[in-house]
Formats: sequence, C-alpha cells, structure tokens
Amino acid sequence: MWGFRCIMQFSRIIGPTEDFQVWSAISRGFSFVISNESRTGPGLHGEPGFVASWRPIDLNRPAIRVGGSPFKTFAEAENACEAMLKHLTNDRAG
Repeated sequence: MWGFRCIMQFSRIIGPTEDFQVWSAISRGFSFVISNESRTGPGLHGEPGFVASWRPIDLNRPAIRVGGSPFKTFAEAENACEAMLKHLTNDRAG
C-alpha cells in the first residue's frame, strides 16, 4: 500500500527587491510561508535560515512558526511544512 504524502507547490512571492525571498503554498485549508532571513543586509531580518510558518486560511489570525525553524535549506523547510500539514489534517479528521 502506498504511503500518504502531502504535496505542496511553493511559489516565490515577487517582492520589492530581488533580495526579498519568500515562498507561499496553500493546501487543505492552510497557508504556508517560507522566508529566507539573515541578520544583516537587504531582505527580511531575523535568525539566519529558512523560516517556515502556517495559519488556517479561513481564520484571520497570526501565523504560527513551524517547529525547528529556521532551517538550513529550503528543502528542510518544505519537508517541515508537509509534516505539519499532515499533522494538522490528521487532527481535524479525528
């Protein structure tokens, strides 16, 4: 039997500068965002790495950071978002 795999397609958000690195995806009623942050320079400032967050799309509330953020690579952040989506949708089903 094939295992369940959540697939999200992240798209880059075009920002005011080339250094603005943010990607978003929507799946199963949740919005996910991954941002590439650094301590200095242009772009978003924060702890260096790829920061992942999520929120329900039908509720107007702040995003929640995915545990383990920031990640060293985009792929790690993407995998964490998929794991969070699986967790969230399993919780809603039961």
